[in-house]
Amino acid sequence: MEYKVIDMETYPRRDQFELFNSYAYPYMGLTVNVDITDFLRKVKEREVDFFLSFCWCIYRAANAVTEFKHRIKDGRIVEYPEALMSTTLSMPDGNYCYCDFDCKLPFDEYLPKAKEAKRLAIERGKIEEYADVDASLFCSCVPWLSYSALVQPVPQPADSNPRITWGKYFEQNGRTYIPLSTLCNHALMDGRHLSMFYAAMDKALESF
Repeated sequence: MEYKVIDMETYPRRDQFELFNSYAYPYMGLTVNVDITDFLRKVKEREVDFFLSFCWCIYRAANAVTEFKHRIKDGRIVEYPEALMSTTLSMPDGNYCYCDFDCKLPFDEYLPKAKEAKRLAIERGKIEEYADVDASLFCSCVPWLSYSALVQPVPQPADSNPRITWGKYFEQNGRTYIPLSTLCNHALMDGRHLSMFYAAMDKALESF
């Protein structure tokens, strides 16, 4: 996928980029309990797949924040036209594989294609499969339990792909929440940008 190179002479976070890009562990992350009460009701009413629907919303939230499309490439910041959805899938043997979804499509077009992509990915069972690894969001879920914190494995040297993970949803005071975690390279974004992602996620769930 083509990308544009960010001009560091005018980049407003140049000092922060240079600082955190020198760190051995430059990541920052948050876990937030996101209200999915109305989203879950719509999913059940439409009888559609929760996981695929949630992935579709995450893609929209991430792409609503420009910094989620930024990556570090050859020591420079580049911006992709979109951040792609790549996620883990559970397989019958208890292992997992990777799968890419074309989430930019309207939902009614996306859903059947995503179901087929999911079926083929599980059939192939490959652990590495990205349409474009540099542009990808690394997404996964832990559907067996809710959690309040999450530690992610990361490579060395550090990469710059956002990691987005969610757990089992739960009820509290008559509402339904899901723990949603983000882990991003601090050289590319701050807490403000993560907050923007969660605000965009609320909007994506509301408009689903």
